[in-house]
Amino acid sequence: MKEKIVIANRGEIALRILRACHELGIGTVAVHSEVDRNLKHVRLADETVCIGPAPSIDSYLQIPAIISAAEVTDAVAIHPGYGFLSENADFAERVENSGFTFIGPKPETIRTMGDKIKAIEMMKKAGVPCVPGSDGPLNKNNKQTLNIARKIGYPVIIKASGGGGGRGMRVVHSEATLLNAISLTKAEAGAAFGNDEVYMEKFLETPRHVEFQVLADQHGNAIHLGERDCSMQRRHQKVVEEAPAPGITEALRKKMGDRCAEACRTIGYRGAGTFEFLYEDGEFYFIEMNTRVQVEHPVTEMVTGVDIIKEQILISAGEKLRYKQEDIQIRGHAIECRINAEDPSNFMPCPGTITQFHPAGGPGIRLDTHIYNGYTVPQYYDSMIGKLIAHGSDREAALARMNTALSEMVIDGIKTNIPLQCDIISDEGFKAGGVNIHYLEKKLGMQQP
Repeated sequence: MKEKIVIANRGEIALRILRACHELGIGTVAVHSEVDRNLKHVRLADETVCIGPAPSIDSYLQIPAIISAAEVTDAVAIHPGYGFLSENADFAERVENSGFTFIGPKPETIRTMGDKIKAIEMMKKAGVPCVPGSDGPLNKNNKQTLNIARKIGYPVIIKASGGGGGRGMRVVHSEATLLNAISLTKAEAGAAFGNDEVYMEKFLETPRHVEFQVLADQHGNAIHLGERDCSMQRRHQKVVEEAPAPGITEALRKKMGDRCAEACRTIGYRGAGTFEFLYEDGEFYFIEMNTRVQVEHPVTEMVTGVDIIKEQILISAGEKLRYKQEDIQIRGHAIECRINAEDPSNFMPCPGTITQFHPAGGPGIRLDTHIYNGYTVPQYYDSMIGKLIAHGSDREAALARMNTALSEMVIDGIKTNIPLQCDIISDEGFKAGGVNIHYLEKKLGMQQP
């Protein structure tokens, strides 16, 4: 068991990790920027270390400062949470080389799965279905590239090998614009990711975003915890997530989940991870693997009863998985709404001081947040200030509880996206289940004057 862990993150996920550590009897070190001295987890941590000024480039992305914090506090491990350095293979490597445990996959695994081309190659070898594409990076042979596109069929999408989060991709609808689109994407990828390698895939026009949560230890054991639907998105950013995904049968869940678990064993995966798929016309197509805990992990925890953060920590300590696949049962339905400090009409961030905070509550309601009365939301970081989760015996019950919880929630002093979330939860298309990834953007476009 780890004696003391550095939490290399901020906000609700840092508080979530701290609580898991305390439940396991593990000491905590909260690293923070100068502006984050009053974060809730900083106040609750056993020890704190300021690692730099407010901008994340000067604090939460400063690898030497984080490792130094572990050294001066005699910590033994570092948990990266999500975002920031969580999928940075160089960070994981430097943590391990400095004698600490990185609570996550091995550096080489992060590096491989972070390269979309290599990841697709690995998944194909493991029997995981992938989107029809170029089967590797595009070269300078224009004739060959055009032939690949014709074989795939338009529209196609050009993606940067090192991209992610909706960046480094371009949809092409005709042969006339293909080569220019590739050149533009390569230039953007080189500037943004330091790697101008791009590849081509079939562009699925009305897919859903369905992902599978996995856990794997270093002893060759791996399981899946079912799937989540994250199709309610805006500009490739998830807004609402739920588990299980509407319309996915038990047989299909087992088939795809087992393949994901087997892929973990094949690549020697360690820790928590997520296989992300596009789902269209009854078929799954792998798009990428996230080698960290996800923002939306609570919905899986609510329907399985598995504490994913605790399992991450125990796995990193060398313990075997405490669950077998037959232990995992999906019970009821859970929905998560991301609560952002932003203007719901134009999505502009809305930092400021919270003058009144009344959290939602009641049966089946969970709120993961770091805010409190008097807390000042800084301007330097992501606008998400919490996650509201509702669990019910079925999807209808979960929706009803979420609707009530959203109506009860009070956050004054700043604008939030709660009105948008209320609109989504009451939307007839969403209530019916199974909307595609373009649904929300089309809905918002229809609302514009």
